[in-house]
Amino acid sequence: MSRRDQITMTPDERRAFLDDARDLQVASLNADGTPHLVTMWYVRDGEDLLFWTYGKSQKVVNVRRDPRIAVLVATGEEYEQLRGVSVNGTATVIDDRDTVLAIGERIFEKYWGPITSEDVRAGVHEPTAHLDRLVRGDATRHAEHDATSG
Repeated sequence: MSRRDQITMTPDERRAFLDDARDLQVASLNADGTPHLVTMWYVRDGEDLLFWTYGKSQKVVNVRRDPRIAVLVATGEEYEQLRGVSVNGTATVIDDRDTVLAIGERIFEKYWGPITSEDVRAGVHEPTAHLDRLVRGDATRHAEHDATSG
C-alpha cells in the first residue's frame, strides 16, 4: 500500500473531519488573476461547504465574476498531527434571505452552540443587514490527507 493510500481519508472520515474542523481557507480569483485568500467559518451541506459573508465583500465580487474557488480545511500543530481536506470547485452566491438566515443559524450553532431563545435568534438575524450572502462551494475534486494514519 502506498503512503498516499495510507493517508487518504474515506468519504465518511472526510465528512466527519469537515463537520468537526473550524476554519475554512477560501481562495477566489481577483480580476487580475491573483488569489484572494481569506479564512471563513462554515458548515457542510452534503458534499458542499457554505459560508456567510458580506454581499459587497471581495470574495463575493470575485465569485460573481469567476466562480472557481479552492478551499482548505487543515488541523494539526506538528507534522505527525496534520490532517486536511482541499476542495476545488465552483461557488454560487446565494441571495435568498430565508436561506441565508437558515444557514446563518447553522453556522452560529456550530461555533457558539444551540440557539436557546427567540432573543438569541433575533441576535443571529440582526447582522444579516450586512452579513447578507451565502457562498456555496460545489466540490468538483477533493484531496485529503491524514498524517495520523498509517
